[in-house]
Amino acid sequence: MQKRWKLFDPLSQEQQDLQRKITEEFKCPSLIAEMLIRKDLTDIEEIRKFFSPSLDNVSDPFLFKDMEIAVNRIIKAIENKELITIYGDYDVDGTTSTALLYLGLKKIGAKIDFYIPHRMIDGYGLSLSGIDQIKENGSRLIISVDCGINAIEEVEEINEKGIDIIITDHHNPKDVLPNAHAIINPKISGCDYPFKDLSGVGVAYKLLMGIYQKLKIDSQEFVGKYVDLVALGTIADIVNLVGENRIFASLGLERLFNKQNIGLNALINIAGLSHKELNSADIVFGIAPRINAAGRMGSALRAVELMVSTDDTESHELAEIIEKENSLRQQIDQKTFEEACDIIDEKYKNLDEIKCVVVSSDNWHPGVIGIVASKLVEKYYRPAIMISFHDGIGSGSGRSISGFDLFQALSSVEEYLETFGGHKYAAGLSILIEYLDIFENKLQKYAKEHLDSKQLVPLLQINSKLELYEINEHLLEWLNKFAPFGPGNMRPIFITEKVMLVGFPYNVGKNHLKIKVVKDGCTLDLIGFNLGDFLPFLKKGDFIDITYSLEFNTWQGRTTIQGKLKDIHFVED
Repeated sequence: MQKRWKLFDPLSQEQQDLQRKITEEFKCPSLIAEMLIRKDLTDIEEIRKFFSPSLDNVSDPFLFKDMEIAVNRIIKAIENKELITIYGDYDVDGTTSTALLYLGLKKIGAKIDFYIPHRMIDGYGLSLSGIDQIKENGSRLIISVDCGINAIEEVEEINEKGIDIIITDHHNPKDVLPNAHAIINPKISGCDYPFKDLSGVGVAYKLLMGIYQKLKIDSQEFVGKYVDLVALGTIADIVNLVGENRIFASLGLERLFNKQNIGLNALINIAGLSHKELNSADIVFGIAPRINAAGRMGSALRAVELMVSTDDTESHELAEIIEKENSLRQQIDQKTFEEACDIIDEKYKNLDEIKCVVVSSDNWHPGVIGIVASKLVEKYYRPAIMISFHDGIGSGSGRSISGFDLFQALSSVEEYLETFGGHKYAAGLSILIEYLDIFENKLQKYAKEHLDSKQLVPLLQINSKLELYEINEHLLEWLNKFAPFGPGNMRPIFITEKVMLVGFPYNVGKNHLKIKVVKDGCTLDLIGFNLGDFLPFLKKGDFIDITYSLEFNTWQGRTTIQGKLKDIHFVED
């Protein structure tokens, strides 16, 4: 797909002076200093903190509105031996949140249980059937994680049953909040917590840290014990990896690599990742889909049971079940994706006039439509909503593109929806089949008013021009200090102009392009994932402009520098 290349403006004279100062202070390449400046990191001490992530540099949990109320109620429940139930969502963020609070509260003597709704039976978020079961089990306190911020009716039902509920969530709240005992969410009005981009597990972790702080057991051992779960949920939920999220991700990946969690270690082994130091891509493409598969294809309870397991045999058995569910999920994904593409190609005769796509079917598994919606966005680069209907009621999942707030878009048509919720770039909804056509018409109108044609061409933000002779291990080692990479902290992309193709380009795997280029006597091997369509237009000796990122590639014990090709522009004669 065609991309728009955009290079940052040159540094100002003042910024160039800062660049020299940073380069001298850290003995780093000038390119590294430039990247720091573009991240607004210009203070020497702040740069040191950036390169050395530490839990000492996160904010006090009691800056959250209602934190004091929530912590006091939980400590009271622990002291009175009340049963506390953690109510979680069925995705990675929700299951890691559930496991974290279960383990963290159990460690300090809480009488604790957890409940994960079944996607097919309970639907998303707090469910009345789940609440009934929790009541029957004798629970006096519910702590929701990664859900509940818009569950007005369900919270009223909980209150009527004589149960207290503390909501921890990070999703966007609507104008009216539930009448909960306490709400811990950085996005609610009046919350002074400075970092607003926490994941659900990040919010749950702050609650646990508030409890530990109140009980004066917030030692390094306690504070860092569950940060691997925080990293997993944070990276998987595709929140911005900046600020506290980057700290959690960095320290948590290190803990995952050191195999501190028996259950996760079993899953890492079965995913074939035990031989390497884990990065954020390993989580997004290797671990997260497997955990999500448990909730999509069966019961997410298995995922929580895996994360809280202390037995090697049990962990291995659970990991094998989840692996099988993931294999089934992949098969259904592909079939659903192909069907959705056929519908889009048939339904929208002139896609250039369409600003978003809405597709539905009575035959789709509700557990995979979110994943497939992401694939549709990748292919068509438009906001995409997929809806699976059953008995006239549709369960939908949407994904968006840069610059289009899907949550706000759904807010504009909420009168036609039964429920909806989510983020700027990902949302869920339910809808009656009779409202489908008017819902899509109104949504299309909103999209046309808020998206221009330029936004429907993916933007490739290029960090800097780079010559091949500047690429070496020293540069790569410095670039890796910016990890973990993810939204808000993407791996830097470079442009090198007028390189010559050497050897013969070829495709590998599923449409991945392999090329080798040379300039000024220096060569670089590159792989372009899903760029195989370029192959017929490339031949040995061609001159091209390339955009790419850089990474170390280890193969058969040998480590080399490899470029990850992002796009190609052909140089005119």
